[in-house]
Amino acid sequence: NVRLASQLTGLDIDILTEEEESRRRQAEFAERTKLFMDSLDLDEFFAQLLVSEGFTNLEEVAYVDMDELLSIEGVDEATAAELQARARDVIEEQNRKALENARALGVEDSLVDFEGLTPQMIEALAQDGVKTLEDFATCADWELAGGWTTVNGERVKDEGLLEKFDMSLEEAQHLVMTARIQLGWVDPAELAAGDEAEDEEAEA
Repeated sequence: NVRLASQLTGLDIDILTEEEESRRRQAEFAERTKLFMDSLDLDEFFAQLLVSEGFTNLEEVAYVDMDELLSIEGVDEATAAELQARARDVIEEQNRKALENARALGVEDSLVDFEGLTPQMIEALAQDGVKTLEDFATCADWELAGGWTTVNGERVKDEGLLEKFDMSLEEAQHLVMTARIQLGWVDPAELAAGDEAEDEEAEA
């Protein structure tokens, strides 16, 4: 029983029929093909070849070991180097525009310089009013990563500010805690002592 299992585990369980799964995969394939065609100025055949070889985004093309590109039939060193150069140029331009937009929205350097957030993440945070490291440090992990809450007996999905970047709850917890430590709100020594106490309780 899916509803019961969902209630017991506290997780959302997606049940897809084979037909739905097939449609989802086809849509995903078409979406990634279009991304590579538009961003890297590739023809459809070559873009589909990249997708079928397992490439899902520009970062993978830009920063993967060149040997992985060379293993694709018909790709020589010159082609691989050109692909990576194009992908890096696009990423750099996207990052520049995202930071430009974020700064126009009033983002402060404290958030821009915080390690662990990409320019696109900073832009998404700024669009929701999170513009300083202090703002970020007050966020709950589920506000960033997304999650489920129960309202009037119904499970309701909370869309996380950084959910579209595949941020997990654990990553969100780590980033928020790091921000709080940097701001001096949390003492790392006390945090470590608390973790040790929890470990001892678990072992007892």
